[in-house]
Amino acid sequence: MMFWTAGVAGLAVAYLLGSLPTGYLAGKLLRGIDIREYGSRSIGATNVLRTLGKWPALVVLLTDVLKGVGAVVFAGWFCSWIYKVPAVTPPAALELQTFLPWAVSLAGLAALLGHSRPVWLNFAGGKSAATGLGVLLAMSWPVGVGAAAVFAVVLAVFRIVSLGSMLAALAAVAIVFGLDHPLPYRLLVVAGGLTVIALHRANIQRLLAGMEPRLGQRSPDPKS
Repeated sequence: MMFWTAGVAGLAVAYLLGSLPTGYLAGKLLRGIDIREYGSRSIGATNVLRTLGKWPALVVLLTDVLKGVGAVVFAGWFCSWIYKVPAVTPPAALELQTFLPWAVSLAGLAALLGHSRPVWLNFAGGKSAATGLGVLLAMSWPVGVGAAAVFAVVLAVFRIVSLGSMLAALAAVAIVFGLDHPLPYRLLVVAGGLTVIALHRANIQRLLAGMEPRLGQRSPDPKS
């Protein structure tokens, strides 16, 4: 029982790491504003760029990536630790090598959930692309680098952040299945990719209508 209780506590920590509302905090600390009332009303780095400028956006972007990295790194350390604690007895049939990929994947998913549904903002957050990149980089750097490269190319060509984010999510799915990764990692990338795309529903509608703003432009839809 203690083993599973510790596991749930570890997932809660990963969720809380992901739920840190960096874009919201940047608005409050730098200008005393609620960034959800400006621009696209998102707490993501793109809206921070539109509202607060380049350097705050860069800090928010890097912090959001580090949230995903931190959740995965913590999960790896925590699993190794609980297997060494005498008071926490893992199931006899559950070896660390078997449990670790599942724990890392669930922690990554918890971080994504935290970013998109943060408890601090009434469960209304960002679209998890940057945090998802951090999860990928910590879990499997080739998948993360490949997804980041696709995002960079799409952004350079089309200058549309949402399009780059969604295509990067799809690229991550293709890459993880092309490499020798355990099933939990593959399931995480599929689930995370679908989550990122689902959170971009409004962006997809604007893309189809030819109304999605390019980088540096204001959003025509204040609820984007």
